[in-house]
Amino acid sequence: MRILVVEDDPDLGDALLRRLRRDGHAVDLESDGEAANDILSYQDYEVIVLDIGLPGMDGFEILKGLRRRGSLVPVLMLTARSAIEDRIDALDVGADDYLSKPFDFREFDARCRALLRRSQGLASNQTVIGDLIFDRSAKMVRIGDTQINLPNREFRLLEILIGNLGRVLSKDQIASQLFDFDDDAGPNAIELYIGRLRRKLEGALNIRTVRSMGYVAEAPPRS
Repeated sequence: MRILVVEDDPDLGDALLRRLRRDGHAVDLESDGEAANDILSYQDYEVIVLDIGLPGMDGFEILKGLRRRGSLVPVLMLTARSAIEDRIDALDVGADDYLSKPFDFREFDARCRALLRRSQGLASNQTVIGDLIFDRSAKMVRIGDTQINLPNREFRLLEILIGNLGRVLSKDQIASQLFDFDDDAGPNAIELYIGRLRRKLEGALNIRTVRSMGYVAEAPPRS
């Protein structure tokens, strides 16, 4: 999943960037409010982590602009302000959740997982498709009783496909969620990852190529 982190504290921003990338997410980091607002005018994200106090343009103004444009992207707001009014204001202008600094990174992880589920219309961390069990919180994939070891990038690709089950996704759509601005992904990268995933899943999930359009994941036919 592709996530935008907007945080002007360099230490915290770097910590969030490394933590999310370690989990396999594609993450862009921006420290200036106006620059972040410009990025959001052309790039889509599955979740935005947005600090309130930013140079250039504060988090409230960025969020108001997003909602005025009709964007429903889930937003987790970070605030150093503890006053209840600030938390109420964050929710009133369209935030989906908030965390007050300092916070426990485990709570941050859990709240991001919840917002990612919301962006895909899922109620649970676990998705079951036939014999395939996909668990986001445990970062675990099983086929029946057999655990399948997937590197972070393949795990996130599977998450994208499962979140769009039955829907054709172009290579560009997949790449925009799988890679961030810093990734040096070649033109055949998606084909490579799709091929690896197909071999490891062994038909537990059908990943079908739709000529000239992209790929679609489908539940296997019942035996």
